Order: sequence, then structure tokens, then C-alpha cells
Amino acid sequence: MQIKFENLSHIYGKNTPFSSKAIYDINLELSGHFFAALIGHTGSGKSTLIQHINGLLVPSEGSVSFDQYKIYTLKDKSYYIDTSLTKLKLFHKRKQFDIKKLRKKAGLVFQFPEYQLFESSVLKDVCYGPLNFKVDEKEAENKAKIALDLVGLDSSYYQRSPFELSGGEKRRVAIAGILAMDPDVLILDEPTAGLDPEGEKSMMELFNKIYQSGKNIVLVTHNMEIVFKYVQKVILMDDGKIVSIDTPLNIFRNKELMSKTSIRPPEVFNLSMALIENGLDLNIENIKDIPSLADEIKRVKNNV
Repeated sequence: MQIKFENLSHIYGKNTPFSSKAIYDINLELSGHFFAALIGHTGSGKSTLIQHINGLLVPSEGSVSFDQYKIYTLKDKSYYIDTSLTKLKLFHKRKQFDIKKLRKKAGLVFQFPEYQLFESSVLKDVCYGPLNFKVDEKEAENKAKIALDLVGLDSSYYQRSPFELSGGEKRRVAIAGILAMDPDVLILDEPTAGLDPEGEKSMMELFNKIYQSGKNIVLVTHNMEIVFKYVQKVILMDDGKIVSIDTPLNIFRNKELMSKTSIRPPEVFNLSMALIENGLDLNIENIKDIPSLADEIKRVKNNV
């Protein structure tokens, strides 16, 4: 699969006295099997960018493509085209597609998704998405059960009211509702917001499990510990622009970039670098968190 942004910009309130350009000339491609993170200070454009992936927002300029589906704006009119059905050079043959087709491929999970629960039972709530995409009731129920199993909720939860669950359980139900639609990519906007450390760890282990099952993940987060431990590719944004695309390690190693964008590297990275600078021959590539740092220190000590 491929997600591609080409010269994409977005202006809120375009052609009004209150217009504000949120993102500028974004060029980015995500392909293959990926766990990517968008980082940057508040207001840097992260949430605006991800909302273009499933067509919740449309480009003011440029385009966004998800496999064969492409959305772009021309003379203030938005076009939704399926490039597999059209010859792009012939304007009159461009074919518009139902936005639901794109949203089935790209599952967007907002902050505090548990606030979106509304059905009388957990199973009904998770079934809602597939049913909305015209899946028959039996298949929708099967998809819902598979999704609930993936997020760690067994059959004892099926008939329970989602409003009687704990905060973490509600969030898992909401995520299962997205997974039941079988998206190719799960887009997560600050998914651990409001969770305590144990809840945060549990939620990230869940997302890693989902990634290992074959799904692609795009994560928006301010938590650099999470980025360092789980993510393969980092897209660093600043004032509406992409300023770097690299591995977490290379991003955090760039002191000038960290200072310019007001990003503080994770403590485990800072501690590891301090130990290396003081003569301990650690392999930073082996370090993702405190336990792996301890293992690396033990390895070095045993080899002395």
C-alpha cells in the first residue's frame, strides 16, 4: 500500500477574513509495512495532516493519494478520483469515488475515542462500522468478535454496556470498532492521552501487536519515549512544514534539530548517550527502553 502527499497545503477558513494556513507544501510518501510517527510541538500541523489521509479534510492545494484513490483541489473545487478507472490527462474522463471506500482503508482514531461509543452493548457498538459499509449482520458480528479478540476483550464483554467499562476498556472497544472495518492503516491521534503509565504501556503494546499482525500505523504523539521504543520512521513537523523524515535514533541524535523544534529526546536516550560519552561502549542501536538499556550495560560489563 502507498500513502502519498504531493505539494499539499491546507488553509482553514480559506477566502474568509479568518483564513489560516495550517500546513505548507507537504511532500511525503509512506509505503510497505510501516509504523510511523508524526511529532512536533502543538500547532505544528500534525493532526491537520493526518485528517487528509481519509478525506476528513481535503487539500487547499496539492493532493493526497491512498493507493489508487486521489483527492485534490483545482480552482477551489475538490475532486475525488480513482486512478485505476481513469486517464488523468483527460479531464472529462475523471471518475469520482465514494469517500467511504477510502475511509474503509484508513481508520482514524481520534483522541479519547471512547467518547464516540453509543450502542447498548459492546458487540453492537463494534458491529456498527461494518454494518455501515453494507456488510451483512453475520459477517459484521464475526468481524467484531475478531477485532475484540485482537484488543484483548473476550466474549464476556459482548453483551456488556460500553458505558459500564473502565476508561481503558472503553478505549479498546472504540479501537475495536475501527479494526472491525479491516482498514489497511490505523491512524492514531494521541491515543495514550489521559492514561496512567500502566495504561499507556498496555495501549502501546496493543498497537504494537496490531502492527505485528500486519496492519500499518501512523501515530501522532508528544511522547518521545513511545517514539523511541516502537516507531520505525519519524516525520518531524514544525510550523506547518516537514523538517525531517528519519529513524527515531537519527532524529534524536540531531541536537541542532531538537533545539530548533523544541523537542526533548526521551530520557532513556539521554541517559544512554551520557554513558557512551563517559566511556561505556554501549550499542545505542540495541536500546529502546530502560530494560534494554540494563541488558546492554550487562552485556558490556560481561565482555570486559
